[in-house]
Formats: sequence, C-alpha cells, structure tokens
Amino acid sequence: MKLPKKLQKKIDARMVTGTLRVLKETDDLVDFSSNDYLGFSKNTSLLDKASEILKKNNIQQQGATGSRLLSGNHKLYPIVETTIAGFHESETALIFNSGYDANIGFFQSVPQRGDVILYDEYIHASIRDGLTMSHAKSYKFIHNNLGHLEKLLIKYANEERPQDQSEQEIYVVTESVFSMDGDTPDLLAIQRLCDTYSAHLVVDEAHATGVIGDYGQGLVQQLGLENSVFARIVTFGKAMGTHGAAILCNEKLREYLINFARSFIYTTALPPHTLATILAAYLNLDTKDVSHPAVVQLQDTIKIFIKSLASLKIKDHFISSSSAIHCIIIPGNSRVITLSRKLKQHGYNVKPILSPTVPEGQERLRFCLHSEMTEEKIKSVLSLLESFIYESIT
Repeated sequence: MKLPKKLQKKIDARMVTGTLRVLKETDDLVDFSSNDYLGFSKNTSLLDKASEILKKNNIQQQGATGSRLLSGNHKLYPIVETTIAGFHESETALIFNSGYDANIGFFQSVPQRGDVILYDEYIHASIRDGLTMSHAKSYKFIHNNLGHLEKLLIKYANEERPQDQSEQEIYVVTESVFSMDGDTPDLLAIQRLCDTYSAHLVVDEAHATGVIGDYGQGLVQQLGLENSVFARIVTFGKAMGTHGAAILCNEKLREYLINFARSFIYTTALPPHTLATILAAYLNLDTKDVSHPAVVQLQDTIKIFIKSLASLKIKDHFISSSSAIHCIIIPGNSRVITLSRKLKQHGYNVKPILSPTVPEGQERLRFCLHSEMTEEKIKSVLSLLESFIYESIT
C-alpha cells in the first residue's frame, strides 16, 4: 500500500536536505552522544540490586497487567515514590512512564482555560506538545532573559479579565539544564519574579538529575528551592540509566494528576522490573549528604573538558556551559554531518544536531560527557575537531 502523497512529499523533502531520521544500532565508539552521564545503564551491580529488590518483595510477574488505576499499581510503586520524594526533599512524587508522558500529562491537565503559561523559548518538545493540548494560553519568553520574562509577568498579572476568569493562574516554565545548549537559567531570580507576581514555577530537571549537586539531587535542591517550586519533573532515562519519570509536588497536586492527567490514567503501568531498577539507581545515589563518587567524577570530567577547550581556537564557537552537555555551533546540516562522520572514523561518537530540531543556522555538534571519560580522550576528540574545522576552511 502506497504512502499518501502528502506524507511522501515530506519524506522526500527530508531526503533532499539530508535530514531524514533513521534508526541505527549502537556502536562501540567512544560515547560522546548518550545521556548515560554516570554510566548507570551499564552498571552490573545495579542489575543485581534490582533482582534483589524483586526477590525481597516476592515479585515474580513480568508485566504490570494494566493501568495504575486498574490492576497495575503493584507494591513497588509506593516504595519507589516514597524513596524518590525523600531523595528530592519533596512532599510526594508521582511516577509516569516517561519524561514525555509526565510533561504531556502535566501541561494538558493542570493549567486551565483562562490561565497563562510563560515558557522559555528553548523549552523541550515534550512540554511544547503538552502546551498544544492545554486550554490555557501560552507565550514564550526570550531564552534565559529575565527582563523579558518580567515584562510578560507584568502584562498578564495586571491585565483586565472577564469575571469568569478572575481566578487566573500564571505558570512559568523552564529547565534546569537545556538539552540543546547545556546552559542553565538563573532559577533564584526566576523564583523571585514568580513570588513577586504570584506565579507558579515549573522546572524540568531531566538533565540535572544525577548531575548537579553533591549526590545528583538536581539544581532546584542545590539552590534550596525545593519548597518554593510548584512542580519539578525528574526523569530516569538519562543519568539514572533506566526508564520513566516522576513529577515532584505536594499531595494535593498529586491527587489532581491521578484524576486528570490523561497520560497517567490511560496507559499500562511500568512493569515491576523497571520500578526495581529505578529504586536501585536511587539507593545507589543516596549517599546521605556525602558526595557520590560517580557524580564527583562527572563534575571533574566537565572541568577537564572546559579546561581543555580553553586553549583551543574553537572555544568561542562553543555555547557556555557548566553542565554535562557542551555544544559547538557549526551552521549548515551538511557541514555538521561531515564533521560528525569524520570524528566517527577516528573512533568518537559525537552526534550532529540538525535543523529543524534546532533553528536553521544553529546546527551543532553536541558533546555529552560521562563520569568514566578520560582526559586523554577529551583532549583527543577536541584536537581532532579543531583540525577538521580549520582543514575545511583552508
């Protein structure tokens, strides 16, 4: 059966521009591309711990058998959610099947008709998709620009509203670490603005969980804002090395999400083994306020990368970042693809980020750093990149 013509035209257009996405198997190259920041996905002791957890709780089933509101709310759920809430110093936590599901569920259900959502223009696609499902109006503010955010807060906090919208709420949405730039917002200043204009701050901590803080608790806790932020989204498919996500919030918001977040209500729950791996990862990270060795290693790796970059001519083309994500802007899809391919030929997997994922002219190579990386490999890949870039110019 042929693909409808409108769909085929879109595929053809991607093929012409070299931006057609395809699924590829993983390789054995030096990994500068995955989100496995702490190496937890390959940590065999965590696999063993997950098996122990299943045995200890006498769980022998493979699947959840249904949604959590039907038959899928197996005994590990309250154990894991209590552990997550305790680790992140939150009143409670609600697990979703993925970060995408958590963001869709939250933004589809929480902001109501007549409410206003102000979001950073570089916010993740999953949040944008959730915004399209919301009945609230949403407006973007310039990336990490406090002045622009405050102008919008003033405008919408003081605008005249119909009587039936007198209880308008304002939500401000940002990320701890932006996945395409690796930079961080001034969360303290944003929270102060939210306090001033009675807005609710929502923070996606996907790329900060396991990365920022002495034992990977995230940026919100590092800044002492855990009791001020309205909701946090933490995900487990990155530094935690497993799968799923949770919304950290108070008991009332958790109750609301259970009743109205469609991506929570209408999906089969995570299987027991996944919950066991999440619990194993958190138990490993929870070093009782003592710096976690893998987190310290990762933060040392980040410092080595920044120091190694400082002596190179390409340093000014990198976006400033102190996270595990570092990006060099290389305009043009074909050029960034070529550089990525050359690095692969020398044993380094550094992914090209192409338009339309990022705006045209903002194409880039994205380096994801991991705790087990050596200084030798970091210096080598950066030196190769610099030689390839200047080779193409001369």
